[in-house]
Amino acid sequence: MNSPSPILISIVDDDEKTRGALREVIETVKNLRFLSDYGDTELALQKLPNEKPAVVLMDINMPGKNGVECVRQLKPLMPETQFLMLTVYEDTNHIFDALAAGATGYLLKGTRREELELSIEQIVNGGSPMSSGIARKVVQSFRRPAATPNPMAILSPREHSVLELLAKGCVYKEIAESLGLRVPTVDTYIRRIYEKLQVHSRSEAIAKYLTR
Repeated sequence: MNSPSPILISIVDDDEKTRGALREVIETVKNLRFLSDYGDTELALQKLPNEKPAVVLMDINMPGKNGVECVRQLKPLMPETQFLMLTVYEDTNHIFDALAAGATGYLLKGTRREELELSIEQIVNGGSPMSSGIARKVVQSFRRPAATPNPMAILSPREHSVLELLAKGCVYKEIAESLGLRVPTVDTYIRRIYEKLQVHSRSEAIAKYLTR
């Protein structure tokens, strides 16, 4: 049996020490492989579309175009690539700007290497990893007054079960195994959930679930 292909990782960060530290982490993990790193977004915009890494670790505070704008321009050119923000910014403006630009995850610098490794695995398997404090801010931003009708009432029992597992951090494969479904079926349920709840992302759906 062939072993799975390693996850190719690129880094965009203007701090050389940070790039070196991240590269060291990547090179010590069996299923990860360092592909490239860039100290400015202009070069990243030129090179990354041809390299097609599976995951890009992206800083926000960069000279010239910032990391959010870099993601906004790269995502249409690299739809299969997952962008994981790795930054010091933890305010909601930066968080939602990054997610709206096409980022799939958001971690704070200083994240433990074990959490970083797990986050990379989660993001390539359909997850949206976030530092705990970031996830809390996302949830709080979507809170509604108590009088607001329960949005969960419009979901079927099966859709509710899928959303419950999604909120627990399960990826599509884990949800499928737990409910005895196929992964494409799970994807269909999640798209229906998004439509019914009038949301556009996993984090928005989870926020509505948690504030039901």
